[in-house]
Amino acid sequence: MTPIALALSLALHAAPAPKSMPTPATEALTTSTREWHAQRIERLQAEDGWLTLVGLFWLEEGEQSVGSAPGNDLDFPDNTPAKLGTFTRQGNTARFQPAPGVSIIRNGQPFTGGALQTDEKGAPDVLKLGSVSFQLIVRGDKLGVRVRDTQAPARKAFHGIPTYPASPQWRVEARFEPAETPRTIQVPNVLGTVEEMKAPGTLVFTVDGKEHRLTPVEDGSGGLFIIFADTTNRDATYGAGRFLSADMPKDGRVVLDFNRAYNPPCAFTKFATCPLPPKGNRLSLRVEAGEKRYADH
Repeated sequence: MTPIALALSLALHAAPAPKSMPTPATEALTTSTREWHAQRIERLQAEDGWLTLVGLFWLEEGEQSVGSAPGNDLDFPDNTPAKLGTFTRQGNTARFQPAPGVSIIRNGQPFTGGALQTDEKGAPDVLKLGSVSFQLIVRGDKLGVRVRDTQAPARKAFHGIPTYPASPQWRVEARFEPAETPRTIQVPNVLGTVEEMKAPGTLVFTVDGKEHRLTPVEDGSGGLFIIFADTTNRDATYGAGRFLSADMPKDGRVVLDFNRAYNPPCAFTKFATCPLPPKGNRLSLRVEAGEKRYADH
């Protein structure tokens, strides 16, 4: 073999194998996943998104003072008045009375004091003062005040969420096994309490030849909501698990697109009250799809 032929032969053997071109289906999945994630980020960064949370206070029975000055029962952000007002709790209801000289807006109208609608039966009353807003939330027997600030440091510092590349491997078709009778399951949360949620059945799917099961709950808007954990939680994704939404079964099948698995609010703020994966929803595999761990959470 001549020196030139030898050099050419060595070069051909040393050259890396050509990369496979993405298929139209993969490109379409990548595009749709990117669009979905952009909308997800937009909601997260919105003025009422999870990044604006700056406080969560659980009310005791009776009166509790609110404000930014030391000595208040509820220590509100520094950009609120020293004496903001007073909450008075009675069971699962509460009233708020602004302090003299404090101008509060409720649902777009001036508010001089009175009972407030919680989030238990829908949209709660929202009280606003400058960039700060607050509302009542009910979690079991707990009645809390959730505080938001559109100027929150977490919102200003947000730099996006890393994700796995979209892959058709993680768009899985599951068989839906309906519950024989209406049932609920116990779903734990970060507060250390348990909530009963409606579970219409079980989702059965296969990855790499192995069968797995997940129990979804009804999301309240005609879809399925899945709270799950997998072994990537140890090192790559949020440690407490992730969320996934899916359509209701059609012809006994449900598409689980793990490319759209997303972090719970607790991955971004300590002022959220997130549900945790219920018993049976801890997968013994690495779901390398969807959102990865945010910052140091």
